[in-house]
Amino acid sequence: MTDQRLLEVVLPGVVAPEGLELRYGPVPGAGPGRVVIGVEATGVSFAEQQMRRGRYYDQPPFPFVPGYDLVGRVLATGEGVDPALTGRRVAALVKVGGWASHVALDAADAVPVPDGLTAVEAETVVVNGITAWQMLHRLARVRAGQTVLVHGASGGVGSVLVQLARAAGVSVIGTASARHHDALRGLGVVPVDYRAGDVPARVRELAPGGVDAVFDHVGGRSVVDSWHLLAPGGTLVAYGSASTRDHSGSKQWPVLKVLARTWAWNALPNGRRAHFYNIWAGRALGRDAFRARLRSDLTRVFDAVRRGDVTARVAAELPLASAAEALRLAESGTVGGKVVLVP
Repeated sequence: MTDQRLLEVVLPGVVAPEGLELRYGPVPGAGPGRVVIGVEATGVSFAEQQMRRGRYYDQPPFPFVPGYDLVGRVLATGEGVDPALTGRRVAALVKVGGWASHVALDAADAVPVPDGLTAVEAETVVVNGITAWQMLHRLARVRAGQTVLVHGASGGVGSVLVQLARAAGVSVIGTASARHHDALRGLGVVPVDYRAGDVPARVRELAPGGVDAVFDHVGGRSVVDSWHLLAPGGTLVAYGSASTRDHSGSKQWPVLKVLARTWAWNALPNGRRAHFYNIWAGRALGRDAFRARLRSDLTRVFDAVRRGDVTARVAAELPLASAAEALRLAESGTVGGKVVLVP
């Protein structure tokens, strides 16, 4: 590793994508209990798009290296770590720091990637796959024969969610722009154009008795509509506020508003449940339990990809040094699947 240099992409402040900076330095060492990963793939998710605007509700102060997740090979192991890990392909959820050629992290946070999956395939389902799996199976607890509504069904999380739901024998109604409808039909999803007419009325036509779960990343007015579309005993899982992406003002307020609504709805004696999903909330279980759950859920998602239940959708692969171009492409809304950076 001595002949290599570290390359990191730095977000210096609220800037246009072209304002991202490249920083070079020495490769980090592996301290006790830690490993150094040679990053093979890292992704552009909605979180980085929000961070660029200073709108992600718990982002660190500028400047910092974004990058929510990564896949790569273990290059070095620190004291107390099994040296046999060296050379293994692993995935990790890091929240920030992933847009780099090398990343040092706790060995306990590295999840083995099974043989037969490429780094890019695995990368498409790290944050998106964990999010989809936990919302579907841990919060909504869907069962075969149920019907769910997935907003943004062709997006990063949505596309994994609909495939996992179909694999579980669940009927899916998915909102998306018209150009994605054929692809959704190919997955067995009933598409609804969110730009055309009254979406709640169309969903009621398709599911007159209501739906068993709604997965809503839009926030704002959409969450209220989603709640009213639930069948008795149904579950709403809100997991973002995409509708406020370009707003100014408090970045916490849209999230707090959704949280307040879920608390109020859960106090009603109508048998329906509402959750606001945050991938990091599981840390309340304790660090070891959180890691064990993450490892278990991501392993199940990787298995689903290996079986063909979930197809890894890659919108584009770009070199790490082209992070600005990758971010602009991801924000354009014109691509299906994940934009992946390849150091």
